[in-house]
Amino acid sequence: MPEPFLLKELERIGPKQKGIVSQSVKDVVQSLVDDGMCHCEKVGTSNFFWAFPSEAAVKRKNKMMQLEKELAQMQAKQKELGDLIANAQLGREHTEERGNLVEEMTETEALWSGQQEELKQFKECDPVLMHRKKEEAGVAKDAANRWTDNVFIIQSWVRDKFNMDMDEFNKFFGIPAEFD
Repeated sequence: MPEPFLLKELERIGPKQKGIVSQSVKDVVQSLVDDGMCHCEKVGTSNFFWAFPSEAAVKRKNKMMQLEKELAQMQAKQKELGDLIANAQLGREHTEERGNLVEEMTETEALWSGQQEELKQFKECDPVLMHRKKEEAGVAKDAANRWTDNVFIIQSWVRDKFNMDMDEFNKFFGIPAEFD
């Protein structure tokens, strides 16, 4: 039957029997409790520490049973996957007909990828793409005209408000003579 110990008792016994420095006994006992190798229970104002001798053996036995169960599951899965591979290989024996079909498929894939490359070269001449670019160019032209009109409106307002010459305005704001 395991005997419960108080921390003070362990601090006295530890250095004598196990050679543990008395200042580190509390840390060692706490790490044993954290690892589940020892139990701690508070009774009243005292903490009692104990461990059953057969408890470690029971934990190892349970862990071994769990690992054996996982091993059996993995072996069953390996056998199942091996059977699936064998079934998949049944219709894939290397025959002359299969070799010819594989070769034909490879040639067809090469031809298809070559045609895709050729299609990329002609993409610039795609009518849909060209139409979209024309529309975008029209929108950009309209926006440029709108901004040009806005500049001319500001020019006329400044000319009327401040009695400024157009050439002088263009010089101050860096507007080229061929702006329109």
